[in-house]
Formats: sequence, C-alpha cells, structure tokens
Amino acid sequence: MSGDNPWRVPIVVMQIPEIGLHREIEAGEAERAAMAVLGDLREIVSARAAFDLTPESGGRVRVTGRVQAKVGQTCVVTLDPIESTIDETVDLTFVPPEQIRELSETVDDDGEPDPGDPPEAIERGMIDLGRVAADALFLGIDPYPRKPAAVFEPIVEPDDPGEHPFAALQALKTPAKPPRSRKPKGD
Repeated sequence: MSGDNPWRVPIVVMQIPEIGLHREIEAGEAERAAMAVLGDLREIVSARAAFDLTPESGGRVRVTGRVQAKVGQTCVVTLDPIESTIDETVDLTFVPPEQIRELSETVDDDGEPDPGDPPEAIERGMIDLGRVAADALFLGIDPYPRKPAAVFEPIVEPDDPGEHPFAALQALKTPAKPPRSRKPKGD
C-alpha cells in the first residue's frame, strides 16, 4: 500500500478473458482510513465498487462501473459532523503506454484537439481498479457539504448608523464648500 494510492486492486491485462471480466471490490478499514487522510475527510464509513473490464482492439481495455461510498465530513455552515453519500459512474479507456502520445494528438472534425476524456495508461501491464475507484470517490466528494436544513445567515448591519465600523471615517468626510467669488469694486 503506497502513500498516494492506499486502495490497490491490480488486474493483469493479459489475464482478462476475451468475454471480459467483472470485479466487485470493497475497501478495508486500513484503506478507508488512509483514503480519509488523503481526502481530508473525517472518515470513510464504506467504499465499494463494481467494474466491468472489456478488452478492445489494439491492447485497449474499457472499464465501466460504479463507485459507492459513505464519507464523514464537516458541515461548512454549522461545523457539525455529517455523512455524505457518493455514487459515481466510471467509463474509462486504458491503453498501452506507447499509444498515449498518439491518442493525445487526436483532433475532432474541426481540426481542434479532441475534448473527450483522455485515455489512461496501462502501467506495467496492469490496471489498478483500487486507484480507479479511489479517484472516482474523491471526484464525488462535495467540497462544501451542508446539513440539509443548514442555512448561512450573513451578518446583519446595525440599525444605528453611528455603530457602523466606518462611522468615524464618515464624520471626517465633509462636503467641500465652493470658494466665494468676489466681485471687483467699482464695477
């Protein structure tokens, strides 16, 4: 288990049958604790995923599936602990590393770079389903979680203008008086 990827479930690409492969995975307590630290979460209560791996031409593999998790966060309004549910779909294509450069240079019909999701590299002949699941989990985290009834109440300005923080500055500000014009005598 490495520090940047605590949930590891490697699949050897050469061992994926032609008809494809279905895998269901669930993170253990140690993986969930390490991912919670990595994701700056109070806790990860549960994390599981189901994936279908389908071989395609050219050594490519399509990975589709779903990642579901329950994470402990802190409400940004009340600072109370809350639980959030994550339910993310996954649809990725993995390619041999030598194909990454040529695929990143593909263009659409207008000659512009293709805006679709870039493919992922097959690393050392393997696809790490744990990393795929963890990435989807982290992408599904609400960065500003709120309790259902929590409402942010802005600070109300005081009714008495003398209590305003800039009241002292207002007292210094006086309207400029135009200079008196003098008419020369004898006109």
